[in-house]
Amino acid sequence: MNLNPSARFHNKRILGAALICLAISTCVARSEEGAVRVTNGSYASDASEDETTKANTNETETHGGLEWHTNYAAAHALAKREGRRLLVKFVPKKESLEQRQLDDAIEKDAALAIRLESMVLARLPQDYESDEVGVKGPLVNHPAFKYLYGRTGIVIIDLRDPDAAHYDEVVTALPFASGKYYRWRTSQLKTALELPAGSITQRTMIWAARIHPESPASTAGSFNRTLADSAMEHSEYQARIGVQGHQGFDGRFQHVVSATHASGASEVVAESWPEENLIDSCIDCVASWRQSPGHWGAVRGRHRLFGYDIRRGSNGIWYGTGIFGD
Repeated sequence: MNLNPSARFHNKRILGAALICLAISTCVARSEEGAVRVTNGSYASDASEDETTKANTNETETHGGLEWHTNYAAAHALAKREGRRLLVKFVPKKESLEQRQLDDAIEKDAALAIRLESMVLARLPQDYESDEVGVKGPLVNHPAFKYLYGRTGIVIIDLRDPDAAHYDEVVTALPFASGKYYRWRTSQLKTALELPAGSITQRTMIWAARIHPESPASTAGSFNRTLADSAMEHSEYQARIGVQGHQGFDGRFQHVVSATHASGASEVVAESWPEENLIDSCIDCVASWRQSPGHWGAVRGRHRLFGYDIRRGSNGIWYGTGIFGD
């Protein structure tokens, strides 16, 4: 008999999640709470066009064949004015292996360089401070960048659509430092650049599915806002009660089918280990689905529509939800 408490907890995660697979042709999610938004640290004062032009001329550097701003406020103002995404790279004082590999990859990979050129790029030291941003101390410690945990790495701020719920929010965070499961790779940045518009929790769940070595196809279809909102709401519900499950599934199913005209819908849920960070929890949830044949059948299958999200409960556990429409 296996008395390892960790093994028993892991089995609970899989068995709890497997309940959905019995109703895989009748499931999806919906909620009554609004999104939990990341506190936005990109409160740079808007620079004038002349000031931004000056900053473009005098406050940029070339790395990997691309031009990088060294003034955060000017870079943010430019991205906001032109309706573009802002990619901020926080780098260590001394050159690192990760930094050299990224610069080399950009120079050698034309497709990656083209994607980055569509964005406003900023390259800042880890201890960078600015009087024009409403935070004292290093910018990387601002709550908006909390998923870097004060370390070096990359964040993406979406300034394309002022009407989007995630406008001017950090929508991707990729630390250079390794986590429990996460390991930095330049290929993972390329995956992040191809994600659909959405919140950081939605995009990180989709990203975790796409980087899985078996390349599950559930995110190959169209990202659907109705399904994403339902996934968000059900993840919030699970996090609020601290219990993984498919509570209220019948109502979610009816809502999704009615709103999207899908012929059927399916749902998967999973929970992380306690006290994991966001990126490790998303990877963990996908790994737990892989161990359940029913769930993996849904996650690896190709669907017309999909939506993912994840939320953290007060118990330190993250609850992930994936919803698919056919």
